[in-house]
Amino acid sequence: MNKERLTEQFLEIVQIDSESGQERQVADYLIDLLNELELSGFEDNSQAETGYGAGNLIYTLKGESDISPIAFMVHMDTVTPGNGVKPHIEDGYVYSDGTTILGSDDKAGISAIIEAVRHIKEENIPHGDVEVVITVGEETGLVGAKALDIKNLKSKFGYAVDGTGQVGTIVNRAPSQTKLKAKIYGKKAHAGIEPEKGISAINIAAKAISKMTLGRLDEETTSNIGTITGGQATNIVADYAEILAEVRSLSDEKLQTETDKIKKDFEETAKELGGNAEVEVELMYPSLHAHTEDPVITTAEKAIQNIDRQANIISLGGGSDGNIFHGRGVPTAILGVGYEYIHTTSERMPLEELYKMTELIVEIVKVHYENEK
Repeated sequence: MNKERLTEQFLEIVQIDSESGQERQVADYLIDLLNELELSGFEDNSQAETGYGAGNLIYTLKGESDISPIAFMVHMDTVTPGNGVKPHIEDGYVYSDGTTILGSDDKAGISAIIEAVRHIKEENIPHGDVEVVITVGEETGLVGAKALDIKNLKSKFGYAVDGTGQVGTIVNRAPSQTKLKAKIYGKKAHAGIEPEKGISAINIAAKAISKMTLGRLDEETTSNIGTITGGQATNIVADYAEILAEVRSLSDEKLQTETDKIKKDFEETAKELGGNAEVEVELMYPSLHAHTEDPVITTAEKAIQNIDRQANIISLGGGSDGNIFHGRGVPTAILGVGYEYIHTTSERMPLEELYKMTELIVEIVKVHYENEK
């Protein structure tokens, strides 16, 4: 591969502002780039649903028709502060100037895919169709992936190039997540003159939460109260409180059990104390579980071995676009990209990992081709 070109590509794209919801500029840049590389594809109409700055990009490097397609997924948006990135290279790492993030999550993934496509074309490496999916709004709830019509993908399986850990890391399990919004209704009263006539929504919330087990529940499941708001003044018994909570689990059964318990604790406690609770539950994303014998895993393992790295199969506690694609019928694994300290102004990208990530993508394409020939 052309390491100098890859480095310049990465440095260029991280300087394009693309905080979540403001992806138009980077989307236009990528469309021009993908067209220049003679990939066929389009920007979908998900913008109408999401209200974000652009739609998802779905492009294909056409290959031999008797080889089943495979996909590589990345996202174009970044967390804040992600505007005005000024990258520099120091001791083999790319850094920002310390006032912003760098944006290697996930512009390192994008850059690696772009260089891999260039290398495949320049070296005439045989391959089937390679689908490149670049989503919006990953960092704000996977909104782009959720709005994407999965019928637009033809791949047998795919890889989210957006994982923690060095290149060689394969995430084969990631949790599903529910979000709960509890609205607690009490009754107002003067807190000093007649508190007996009031029903404190905050007290209801506190007693309900005291019944819950929070934090790490077991090796597969976590639960957390994120925010509590309510009340108007110290001299008024609060008649309303709102709580946001979440549950995550690698087990769908455990996720449902714990979600139901939290909902029940709020509702029953409110009833016991004379108030009322309305609890809204939303499934944020499904779980991901690719079995070690599945082609999506064995192909990646072989490719990692071929680039002189050791495969490290792990579970994660967070979700990604990969959860959405996997949940909709495209078996997906998440690949470690090697970025460090992401979502902070100390973020850095080791250039050696960027090069290895590109090498791995090319090797996955090769191994998949060899497996089907």
